[in-house]
Amino acid sequence: MPNLHELENAMPVAPLKIIALPSAEKMGRRINDYMVEFRKSIHNDKVKNDPAFHGYIESNYLVDVDVPRFGSGEAKAQIGETIRGRDLFILTDVCNHSITYNMNGYTNHMSPDDHYQDLKRVIAACNGKARRINVIMPFLYEGRQHRRSGRESLDCAYALEELRDMGIDNFITFDAHDPRVQNSTPLNGFDNFTTPYQFIKSLLNSEDDLIVDKDHLLVISPDEGALDRAIYFASVLGVDTGMFYKRRDYSRDYSTIVNGKNPIVAHEFLGDNIDGKDIIIIDDMISSGGSMLDTARQLKAMNARRVYICCTFGLFTDGLKNFDAAYEHGDFDKVITTNLTYLPPEIYTRPYFVEADMSKFIASLIDFMNHDASLSNVMATTDKIHGIVEAYNSRKDMNEFHF
Repeated sequence: MPNLHELENAMPVAPLKIIALPSAEKMGRRINDYMVEFRKSIHNDKVKNDPAFHGYIESNYLVDVDVPRFGSGEAKAQIGETIRGRDLFILTDVCNHSITYNMNGYTNHMSPDDHYQDLKRVIAACNGKARRINVIMPFLYEGRQHRRSGRESLDCAYALEELRDMGIDNFITFDAHDPRVQNSTPLNGFDNFTTPYQFIKSLLNSEDDLIVDKDHLLVISPDEGALDRAIYFASVLGVDTGMFYKRRDYSRDYSTIVNGKNPIVAHEFLGDNIDGKDIIIIDDMISSGGSMLDTARQLKAMNARRVYICCTFGLFTDGLKNFDAAYEHGDFDKVITTNLTYLPPEIYTRPYFVEADMSKFIASLIDFMNHDASLSNVMATTDKIHGIVEAYNSRKDMNEFHF
């Protein structure tokens, strides 16, 4: 864990507790295991003797919580233990569609709206007793509806204002579609984290013969919206970058709309020659994956050596059939996504899939926030990326290199 000495000389805000809603139960258990490990390894005699550190070292930080539903589909939140005076971190995954509930004899899959309502129910069940409430929502609810155009709802900003009014102190998310939505709650804590370190670590661990330099590797943005992310990633790796421009159907009066947006006519490439190079495509999410697969297909047609798709959120809203077919056709070589959102169990059987585990990173975030320590200790990944790339290029044993 980075900069452990800072935590050893800092006071916690309050005893730590973590609520993992059913949508994020698996991630919550992993985070809890890391927290137990972190706290047991700390070297501070005050932890054992000072009353201010009461509850600091525990065998479990997870709070017993339940969100039962009535036959009508309505729900309530029940917290099974006291959270009075605790520094509470609530973890939710609004994209977990695998959870179901019965309503009027029918089985419904929970939508992001359902998960968001459950989050508010848990906050309301705290009833003002917690010392501080922090929400960790990796996929920002309604993050793609971050600005209004014409007669549209402004869902993301309204949700943040609603959570602020309910009394949360800090909001943590990952790869927000547009982080400027935090301007809707300028006096509240809003932290947006990216995942380039986890991407490169997972990629290098899965490949033995990558050469990370500008002659052999290129980072590609699949559209203009992800260009900043690609530029940072390429700059840290010391390679060049390029992008695809999504040419949409804006014919006549902009009236051609498919699934709420103008359809993509073609992807136009802007960048250097990619002949014989390995390509990393980096973006914030895979939704249906059609646009990403089309980008990969064009790169292979331009004689790219290998194509790696790196996305923070793998939603796979149309299933894996298209990815299976594209992989069999040779359109891409690996898909790397984090476990910040629900992943279908069958994806772990696919030869092209690599998971970038984020549980240790989130546990570090929680630990530093619980001590009110600077999050720059956790966010500063540039040096760590340089270190792992240097170790990889010099062909050191990755198992001996401490990430």
